[in-house]
Amino acid sequence: MTGPATRRSVALVTLGCARNEVDSEHLAGHLAAEGWDLVADPAAADVAVVNTCGFVEAAKKDSIDALLEAADLKQHGRTRAVVAVGCLAQRYGRDLEAELPEADAVLGFDSYAALSTHLRTVLHGGRVPSHAPTDRRRLLPVSPIERSAPAAGPTDPTDPAHPTDPTEPAAAYRVRLDRRPWAPLKIAGGCDRRCAFCAIPTFRGAFVSRPPADVLAEARWLAGQGVREVLLVSENSTSYGKDLGDLRLLEDLLPQLAGIEGVDWVRVSYLQPAEIRPGLLEVMAGTPGVVPYFDVSFQHAAGPVLRRMRRFGDAEAFLALVARIRQLAPTAGIRSNVIVGFPGETEADLAVLERFLVAARLDAVGVFGFSAEEGTEAAGLAGQVADAQIAERVTQVGDLVEQLTAQRAQDRVGEAVDVLVEQVDRPQGVLVGRSATQGPDVDGATLVAWPGEPDAAVGELVRARVTDTEGVDLWAVPR
Repeated sequence: MTGPATRRSVALVTLGCARNEVDSEHLAGHLAAEGWDLVADPAAADVAVVNTCGFVEAAKKDSIDALLEAADLKQHGRTRAVVAVGCLAQRYGRDLEAELPEADAVLGFDSYAALSTHLRTVLHGGRVPSHAPTDRRRLLPVSPIERSAPAAGPTDPTDPAHPTDPTEPAAAYRVRLDRRPWAPLKIAGGCDRRCAFCAIPTFRGAFVSRPPADVLAEARWLAGQGVREVLLVSENSTSYGKDLGDLRLLEDLLPQLAGIEGVDWVRVSYLQPAEIRPGLLEVMAGTPGVVPYFDVSFQHAAGPVLRRMRRFGDAEAFLALVARIRQLAPTAGIRSNVIVGFPGETEADLAVLERFLVAARLDAVGVFGFSAEEGTEAAGLAGQVADAQIAERVTQVGDLVEQLTAQRAQDRVGEAVDVLVEQVDRPQGVLVGRSATQGPDVDGATLVAWPGEPDAAVGELVRARVTDTEGVDLWAVPR
């Protein structure tokens, strides 16, 4: 047992997506069980662990800036060591160490199981070998159904291939690093798709589903921590269950999650349009407690561009999918991301995308310029679009999306909505939260103007009526 004299403190700084947030909370749980004190401020910690993102160039820059900022604390604060983990560390390993000597260690996913030992080694002046990157798609069999034994995969305790014991103490299972009334819950890791622009499969590995029992156990634990909304995350949620021999497993899992005491909302993120099944749409639209929210990764709408991306579909097929969603759930929220400036994209292709966006009336759209990521097929394709032209197209489509999503929000005036309260501004008499059609962090907010001092609390569901909008944000009054 670790005594007071040997206890050390650690702060986890998380960059990137909700999947990284889950990883950080699992790492926090394991570190706490190993005797580490968790602190929020890196300046107050002996070790700052930066959970990096390595998806695109902008995310890499943010991660490097966070590492440099944490390293600066070694000169001006209590911090004695800075350790890089996460996707950037996994993707670049020794190269990152060479380029960023300010980091005292660069650790990949396979180091997570022994992270406590590694941090203590660094604190005592020792050196932990940096991660040597490999193509993680090769760690597991090509056939998803043959990915049955965790021993065949990584030893990372946050990885879905790592067995979870739901009977172990909560502190060793996962530690909440914030008090939000919602939390991401990882249902799978890795990806089997080979999109030409994406490097994620090479450093996250092949697709592996978590067993339903593990997912349910963690959801019950989250509910016990005061979580009212569970956000299911993965690289591709529509693939859930294929390696467990049942592609309908998500349809079976959703009602069970929604039935957990204390869980009001279950939200599914990252659906691949080519893999969306009619039965999944029906369950998502018709199960009480599963919010009518569809995060569909269209990426583009012009068929030729999608083929070069090694994706399926076109504007006609995507509009049919949107129509089917709205037939099942007329007030559903639909969000997506699109990439402009992909190699070979013409002005005609861009026009197809714009016409699709106008017709689809999506609630939220992320517009990204193509980033030529090393190691991806797209980086070597002919027809590379100039950076200046990509920037122009991002502005052009982004301005259109801003108008369209504001109009879509205006369509909701008069709707009755449930609002999950995330903040109470008592002096202003306003509750700040989200409706069921708004995803966390990315889709805007719903602000409820309360008559007098609000008497609702964070985590409550408040019934309201939409009265006005401000961009994608909704204004409402209680019903």
